[in-house]
Amino acid sequence: MPAVRSQIEIRQVATPQDQQAFLDLPDRIYHGDPHWVPPLRSSVAENFAPDNPFFAYGELERFLAVRDGQVVGRIVPAINRRLIESEQLQIGLFGFFECIEDLAVAQALLETAQQWLRERGMTLVRGPINLSTDQRCLFLVEGFDHLPMFNTAYNPPYYPQFLETLGWHTGKDAVAYLMDLDIAPTQVLKRGYDVAAKSGLNFRRIHADPAQYEADCRQLHQLSIGSYAGRGWAWSYSPPTEAEFLNQARQLRSLLDPNGVWVAEDPAKDHQLVGTIISIPDYNLVLRHLNGRLDWWGKLKFLWYRQFIDQARVMLIASLPEYRRKMVPLALIYLLLTEGGQGGKQYRRAELSWIWEDNWPSRKLIEASGAKVYKTYRVYEKAL
Repeated sequence: MPAVRSQIEIRQVATPQDQQAFLDLPDRIYHGDPHWVPPLRSSVAENFAPDNPFFAYGELERFLAVRDGQVVGRIVPAINRRLIESEQLQIGLFGFFECIEDLAVAQALLETAQQWLRERGMTLVRGPINLSTDQRCLFLVEGFDHLPMFNTAYNPPYYPQFLETLGWHTGKDAVAYLMDLDIAPTQVLKRGYDVAAKSGLNFRRIHADPAQYEADCRQLHQLSIGSYAGRGWAWSYSPPTEAEFLNQARQLRSLLDPNGVWVAEDPAKDHQLVGTIISIPDYNLVLRHLNGRLDWWGKLKFLWYRQFIDQARVMLIASLPEYRRKMVPLALIYLLLTEGGQGGKQYRRAELSWIWEDNWPSRKLIEASGAKVYKTYRVYEKAL
């Protein structure tokens, strides 16, 4: 006689014990996976803190899947009203998805998220997106044999398989490029820098002084919004508020290598920032030793392993539209390659990620540097 399968209970995160179980679950899912890099537990938990700027324009709920008294899955449906305003669609999101290898558990979690969103008037659900595309999002679908770089997605291969089995369809794919930094910059990059340098623009590293750094970041917030103006590939993008942008910038300040962040400014416009390239050392090479905790022992290990970081992730290349003809993006990549290691650490490779598959202007720019696609990610959608 076949065994009776235990019932799956879905419940909201309501107690400190539930919160702990929510944070603990990935340790079980990825146990023994050599490619898994646990994020800092505190960085996950702060998404749900009352002072998260997201709650000024959004709402969410956290759910756990429990079977036989054991947590076997989690999911967070969310409503980002800035995204709804941007796309003029009643789009709901799901994120923070983790699940044991059991289709029934995944189905129960996803159906709960869909119902929560449906009850709030949403007509479409998209994910995985952790509140916005400025946060961790996407499922990895190709490139599982490579370690994930800092703040990029990694998941078991069965996650996307589950969604496809349950009738979800591809919303859009994104790609990540890998660049060999031991190779000299291409002639295309050199010519781009020459054109930009003759246009009267100034290029410099981001300011290290805290007050000047914040002033730079206020301009970078406006630059990041302006760089997306009129661009059809700004899909599923809800511009962060200045408070969100500055909060993230303050968190990153101590982690940045100043040689890895360059800006272009226009002296004719009161030194307005008109372009930037932002890279960050790949702290996953450190985090993989911390088990998600930054206690006193974790801080010592962080300081020790930090010195061995030999790769970086380029998180943003942006330029105001009218400065692209002046080759500003090419010039910034050229400067990162030729000046990024001056007076600091030399990196062997860099990941440029992630870029929507149909963002061909950015992809052609990156491919001009000699970088090659080595990972593919996916966002899924389903009508409610």
